[in-house]
Amino acid sequence: MSKKIVILNGSPRKKGNTSLLVKAFTEGAQSAGNTVTEFFLDGMEIHGCKGCFGGHSGRECPCVQKDDMARIYPAVKESDVVVLASPLYYWNLSGQLRTACDRLFALEEGDGNLLRGHDRASALLMAAEGNGFADAVLYYDHLMEHLRWKNLGHVLAGGNMNVGDVESKPQIREAYELGRAIQ
Repeated sequence: MSKKIVILNGSPRKKGNTSLLVKAFTEGAQSAGNTVTEFFLDGMEIHGCKGCFGGHSGRECPCVQKDDMARIYPAVKESDVVVLASPLYYWNLSGQLRTACDRLFALEEGDGNLLRGHDRASALLMAAEGNGFADAVLYYDHLMEHLRWKNLGHVLAGGNMNVGDVESKPQIREAYELGRAIQ
């Protein structure tokens, strides 16, 4: 059965190493018959969460702020899988991705929790110059536990000094296979 996959790409580079992992994952997922929608967050207008608790999951746009999250909310609500993709920035996810994740909280407020559970799954794709992924993975794993999403795993590609370095690494194949395994 075909799955609806949403990718939140938190890289500021459309052709960077994280985006190459996303491309490989997407090719694998599509080869298995899945539908993939990618949001390149750096090209979107997404404001930080104000912590106002004014969200309401029953609304078309559950957050009180009106920005490009209005495009992401319906896709996430309808998704089977949400993939978080990011370069490693100061031992964590990029600000672009963290901001979007924070704003997803609006789907937990109001009439019903439209984010937590719902037989949803997730995966984490990351690229970096170094290999210090532990804090980012810890955050991701805790987020999956909170959301009650099935954790499909992580593809962590370290040692990438230049754009394109990840292409020669086994993590490209791992990302492809992870996407292909979703059925």
